[in-house]
Parts: sequence; structure tokens; C-alpha cells
Amino acid sequence: MTDDQKRLLAVFEVRIRDLMALCNQQKQEIQGLTNALNSKDDELKQAMKTIKELEAKCDSMLTARIISVKEKEVKSAKMRLSKLVREVDKCIALLNE
Repeated sequence: MTDDQKRLLAVFEVRIRDLMALCNQQKQEIQGLTNALNSKDDELKQAMKTIKELEAKCDSMLTARIISVKEKEVKSAKMRLSKLVREVDKCIALLNE
């Protein structure tokens, strides 16, 4: 081998080592990004679960509120009906006099 060939071979070996180091660095970066992505996926799944639970709770609260409002309306209607019955009773009492 000539000196030029030895020099070219040495340069080639250095570049191959640099390329292998860069490849290993990229593999580590990819692994780190994959781990971060998996972590974010887990966080997203947990957030979606929380959202579904909160939506169910909100639906339950709305249902309870609607029932509560209806109960108040029923009580109000009963009170108005009782008042009307009392007024009718007074009218009947006045007619009987």
C-alpha cells in the first residue's frame, strides 16, 4: 500500500467511525422521542378518561337539576291548586250564607 492509500484508508476509517457515532446518537434520540411519545400517549389516555368521567358527572348533575326543577314546579302547582280550592271553598261558603 502506498502512503496515499494508507491516508485515504485512515480518513475512510475516521469517517466510518463518525458515521457510526452519529448513527448511535440518532438511535438514542429516537429512543428518547419514542419514550416521550409513549408518555404523552399515556397522559392523553388519562385525560380522556377524566373527561369522560366529568361528562358523566355533568350529565348526572343536569339530570338531578331537571328533576329538582320539576319537583319545585310540582310543589308550586300544588300550592296554586290548594289556593284555588280554598278560594272555591270561600265562594261556596259565601253562597251558602
